[in-house]
Amino acid sequence: MAELPPLIEDLALILVVAGIVTIIFKKLKQPLVLGYIMAGFLVSPHMPYTASVADMSSIHLWADIGVMFLLFSLGLDFSFKKILKMGASPIISTISIIFFMSMLGVLAGHLFGWTKMDCIFLGGMLAMSSTTIIYKAFDDLGLRQQQFTGLVMSVLILEDILAIVMMVMLSAIASGSNPDGSQMLGSILKIAFFLVLWLIVGIFAIPLFLRSVRKLVNAEVLLIVSLGLCCAMAVFSTKVGFSSAFGAFIMGSILAETIEAERIEKLVEPVKNLFGAIFFVSVGMLVDPEILVKYAFPIFMLVMTILLGQSIFGSFSFMLGGESLKSAMRCGFSMAQIGEFSFIIASLGLSLGVISDFLYPIVVAVSVITTFLTPYMIRFATPAYSVLEHHLPSRLIQALNRLSMSQSGSSNNSKWKQLLLQMAANTLIYSILTIAAITLMFTFALPFFQKLLPMGANYLYANILTGVLTVLLIAPFLRAMIMKKNHSEEWKALWEESNRNHLPLIFTFLVRVMIAVIFIFNICKYLFHFRSAIMITVGIGIVLLMILSKRTKRNSILLERLFVNNLRSREIEAQVHGKKRPLYEGKLLDRDIHIADFEIPGNSQWMGQTLRQLNLGKKYGVHVSSILRGGFRLNIPDGDYIIYPYDHLQVIGSDDQLSQLGAAIKQEILPEDTNLEHREMKLRQLIIGSDSPFIGKTLQESGIRRIYSIMVVGLEEGEENLSPFKPDRKFQEGDIIWIVGEQESIDALLQAN
Repeated sequence: MAELPPLIEDLALILVVAGIVTIIFKKLKQPLVLGYIMAGFLVSPHMPYTASVADMSSIHLWADIGVMFLLFSLGLDFSFKKILKMGASPIISTISIIFFMSMLGVLAGHLFGWTKMDCIFLGGMLAMSSTTIIYKAFDDLGLRQQQFTGLVMSVLILEDILAIVMMVMLSAIASGSNPDGSQMLGSILKIAFFLVLWLIVGIFAIPLFLRSVRKLVNAEVLLIVSLGLCCAMAVFSTKVGFSSAFGAFIMGSILAETIEAERIEKLVEPVKNLFGAIFFVSVGMLVDPEILVKYAFPIFMLVMTILLGQSIFGSFSFMLGGESLKSAMRCGFSMAQIGEFSFIIASLGLSLGVISDFLYPIVVAVSVITTFLTPYMIRFATPAYSVLEHHLPSRLIQALNRLSMSQSGSSNNSKWKQLLLQMAANTLIYSILTIAAITLMFTFALPFFQKLLPMGANYLYANILTGVLTVLLIAPFLRAMIMKKNHSEEWKALWEESNRNHLPLIFTFLVRVMIAVIFIFNICKYLFHFRSAIMITVGIGIVLLMILSKRTKRNSILLERLFVNNLRSREIEAQVHGKKRPLYEGKLLDRDIHIADFEIPGNSQWMGQTLRQLNLGKKYGVHVSSILRGGFRLNIPDGDYIIYPYDHLQVIGSDDQLSQLGAAIKQEILPEDTNLEHREMKLRQLIIGSDSPFIGKTLQESGIRRIYSIMVVGLEEGEENLSPFKPDRKFQEGDIIWIVGEQESIDALLQAN
């Protein structure tokens, strides 16, 4: 018989061991990530007492695919609109945490005498808290509905995004022997350029494609298309100098804005779980016990660095974001661990060959220890605040809380600020699109026309045709850049407010005109060798034609409207199906009162009861504002509304009230049927004997249903089909009836008959 390839044998070993270990960790209520790492350690070559993987290179290849799908799934759960709606608070907190923890990591590496690249990568690893582990800890501790957990999850989302950027930055640093500020700035600008370009083009094109083939796409096809788009963007990302993981994340974030996002997320989840498990198992394979013993002191010091660093600097960062001292400490203490992105950054360093081999198992050990300590750190936050409150002057605590209140409630409604920010964003976006269009035309169209058309006058005809097509292609972008926001509410208000605003407003218009002229000038300069004065004149003339052209105006408006509709497609779908959260969320006066979602389990004791019977307001002090059921929203339900299984309740209350409600929903459930195997329904034939007590009685008088819990389904009269047993018909000797019930009930009825 033909032997199996080593890869199949390795996969069988990995999945069997991972399955057994994760069952044990699930029983112990520990994160499954730790189970995968432990399984990897058991099947690694460093463990002499168990079977080990034979082909490590193939496993690492599958692990790389796992990283790609993990980040693709992360992108599906991410929305750039969410970040924009978060405001400045989580952004300030995230940047502060990453800065402080990165510096602590670099400093710790220098104190240990490690190399420069080891220190830089260590700083990146220590800055990344684990979204998966923290979410699981919040869920296990029953804290997921509390207000501070939403702040933590917002920061974790931003950390994951910045981790992608950090990976690209670290790759750029690793590729240079002595990276300087200009190289770093160039890398940032390159990331920003391709990020904006891919998002705009992707959000414009991909929803159109999915919408056009929606009738042809079932679950299987949608999965293949989604993974194909993920892999295609990963390949394209590597072609332009980024990692495949970065491209996978971008494609996930593009698909997150489509109506199909939730379906794709559910379809991709099993694939992500499989390859993600292989990735985390491969992490455990790199754990060498000898290295752990040798570097026990650095491991201990790094654990303390994370615990103290996140407790102090993390809390301080959340205070900078506008949180009260107590809330900031609860947030900071919750983030005192590292996880999956730290492993990914370590894998990147190893693949680039720029970090030492000992760093990877050290980081894994630190992650395991801090993960075990995460629930205790979350619980320790409130007692630590109580101790701090007793030792700090009350005036200082009140001043800190007042500062956070003022920061969270402040908003700068300056019309100038809003107008200039909107203009800057539009100018940046349309400039990037213009640059991309010009690059494509000069890279592909120009050589094609030069081969196709006659070679007279140094490719003059090809250059003219390329120039005309390029200008027509970028005309909607340049016109939108110049004219958009010139008739906005802010512009009109500023123009009417004071004559002093007229000149600055006109200046903003002229600046955008000059930017458009510069684009036309550079096109002419590249394709033709006219004098500068002529090219500037041509540029101004073309820009004026763009402004005055009604067709260009119409095309520009249509393109922008289509893009906005694609961007809002998921939001529109949520409104149609009643999933959009209320507008008053986040605007409640009491800082501790907020909205939380609860799902009624399928085995809840509450199902079938009305809100009046449950009396949640009196029991827990909460208010049910909406019920989401079957894609529809029932707003402000009265006491007669009945609760059904899997209803989603949107409830208003404080942290303590919502925690009590969440605990009650989890606890007040129907007990499991321990005799489920004996409750099977049986279909049996029953013949009424001469001494049967049922003779002369009707079905109701016999008590067959009431006493024995048996249903009579028909009467056999020699015909092909059973006859219904009429209610007024009396049983007679020799009647052949068919009954349905549990075996125990049937036995009791047969004995009585």
